[in-house]
Amino acid sequence: MGAELLEEIQRLKKERNAVILAHYYQKPEIQDLADFVGDSLDLSRKAANTDAEVIAFCGVRFMAETAKILSPEKTVILPDMDAGCSLEDSCPPDQFKAFRDAHPDHIALTYINCSAEVKALSDIIVTSSSAQVILDQIPKDQKIIFGPDRHLGGYLARKSGRDMLLWPGICIVHQAFSETELLKLKAEHPGAPVAAHPECPPHIIDHADHVGSTSSILKFCATTDSETVLVATEPHIIHQMEKARPDKTFIGVPGGDGNCNCNMCPYMALNTLEKLYVALRDLEPRIEMSDKLMNAARKPLDRMLDMAGRTVGQGDVGTPKFVNKD
Repeated sequence: MGAELLEEIQRLKKERNAVILAHYYQKPEIQDLADFVGDSLDLSRKAANTDAEVIAFCGVRFMAETAKILSPEKTVILPDMDAGCSLEDSCPPDQFKAFRDAHPDHIALTYINCSAEVKALSDIIVTSSSAQVILDQIPKDQKIIFGPDRHLGGYLARKSGRDMLLWPGICIVHQAFSETELLKLKAEHPGAPVAAHPECPPHIIDHADHVGSTSSILKFCATTDSETVLVATEPHIIHQMEKARPDKTFIGVPGGDGNCNCNMCPYMALNTLEKLYVALRDLEPRIEMSDKLMNAARKPLDRMLDMAGRTVGQGDVGTPKFVNKD
């Protein structure tokens, strides 16, 4: 049935004039089937530049919403509408609005991992690749709310010296990485660099040789002279690393006690080839939003692209210079 299923997906893709997008955290079989594999915003921009009438986004809900905001005329489907995000869940729009109202002298820099409603309440949307570039353009005396990821916000605050008011959200995947297990891996592979996503907590970042978004980590892993790299982000990205550099060894940092699967995103895992087939067949479940909400959410996205559009897809937030590597 595997080959037949793939053939049916390809047939439906052609019949529907669809483009299939897959985030780096999707299962390898979905990545290999997709027209584009990448970071969430970069995928949405690539889809917007195609003549496809349907976008099948194999990722999570906020990513598919962003694709719809950038391509309101296209039909956007998500294989499983329950594919959410712990960062999005941590920041309900009504609570975020109340938080903003309580701090009227602050502007809101909001990480793209949030709902369309929270985007609409924000001043500027940022990605892990664009956040520093945007932060550098904001006057030093301007007070800033950063949400929903307190680890990314904290990393940027330490790196830039800016004092920001942080929303207390976390990514459950990056939060789960174990410092003890990472130190064991470093002992087993002396000299192997650590590449970490800035959604990781400080006790992981402090051991990193490179900190960046998924695309930045991929670039680092492809270009480093080291034969082995320890990877502190969702491990399905290793599929792309191994395709790019089959001569290297990439080891995912475990979560918990090293015996759990908690370093894998449970939301991303909800998407399957079978669900993708059904979504293309039925054009359901689809992302639906009012024009008013999409227009409001697009404004802070456009501000980001105006301020840092060239960084999208580059993903480099740099090496953590504030860390003592001795």
